[in-house]
Amino acid sequence: MSEQTGEKTEQPTARRMEDALKHGQIARSAEVQTAFVLLGAVAALSFTGPEIWKQLVATTELTFSHLADISITSTALQGYAVAGSLVFLKCAAPVVIATLLAGLLAGASQNRFNTASEALTPNWDRLNPVEGFKRVFSFRSAVPSLVSIVKLAVIIALTYSQVRTILNDPIFTTAVSVGRMAEFLAQTGLQIFLRVSLALLVIAAADYGYQWWRTHQDLMMTKDEVKEEMKSSEGNPQIKSARRRRRSQSKAKQLAEVPTADVVVTNPTHIAIALRYDRKTMRAPKVVAKGIRLNALSIREIAAKHQIPVVENKPLARMLFKQARVGGEIPAQLYAAVAEVLAWVYRVNRYRYYAEQNQT
Repeated sequence: MSEQTGEKTEQPTARRMEDALKHGQIARSAEVQTAFVLLGAVAALSFTGPEIWKQLVATTELTFSHLADISITSTALQGYAVAGSLVFLKCAAPVVIATLLAGLLAGASQNRFNTASEALTPNWDRLNPVEGFKRVFSFRSAVPSLVSIVKLAVIIALTYSQVRTILNDPIFTTAVSVGRMAEFLAQTGLQIFLRVSLALLVIAAADYGYQWWRTHQDLMMTKDEVKEEMKSSEGNPQIKSARRRRRSQSKAKQLAEVPTADVVVTNPTHIAIALRYDRKTMRAPKVVAKGIRLNALSIREIAAKHQIPVVENKPLARMLFKQARVGGEIPAQLYAAVAEVLAWVYRVNRYRYYAEQNQT
């Protein structure tokens, strides 16, 4: 039924995920960007706030203490503008740089530090008003609106209690200096921003989780799409060539290891498994080569050329071919059966193996 209706029931393939990354179709959340930028600004103000305050105080004192000496000329005004701009840059630069780096980090982390080159190409469908209305009034657009409402409610709840605490502080009913008032406002402002930033971080994590799930659902594939992709991949001459090259290299490597085997177990003509066992260096016998049909014939021919015993054992050959891998130890459940074969081989060819052990 799923194949007829085109229902997306299959997980996205590696090729589908790679294409999505190229087109920029990955999970992204604007809330993550907002939370990172706000946290960057709070961190910058926390570390550089005292220096910024000192710079502003020094500039204000210098300005008001020399009001009588200020000359109103075009050259002097230009100098005042340059000096004021430098002070502004000194005060604003740490915050601007911190928020810029935080925004870049948020975007890069969501993009997995990859650049979606194809997403940068112009897409004129985005200018289509019909598609624009569909996006505005779709269910997907309702989720960011819901997130914004939740975010606003959380911010109001956090700031309302904190603002009421600030307004009830005794500092507003006693005589304090301007510096003390500014310090108090800076501290309380940072506390509010920090609480809001942490709340936004939680909201951003939840929104990113939803965006990741939504993107993954969009990338799901139908059974027909998976079949078509497999056909296109198999039809690629480069992929076919690479597969043939890997198979030939693996086959040549296995056949080169056959002369080191102690015995070859066959089925008798369709399957051949070459086994080797060294008591001094191995915990269990290992498979040095295995093959079916023509590969099995090649293994038997090499075994006959090097006088390696060939034992016909159909059940054992089938089990070894299915469960054992080349270069690995045989499965534990086959220890007893393989031990019987090796014991028979060592008994029949005891003079040969005794001479090889003496040579080693």
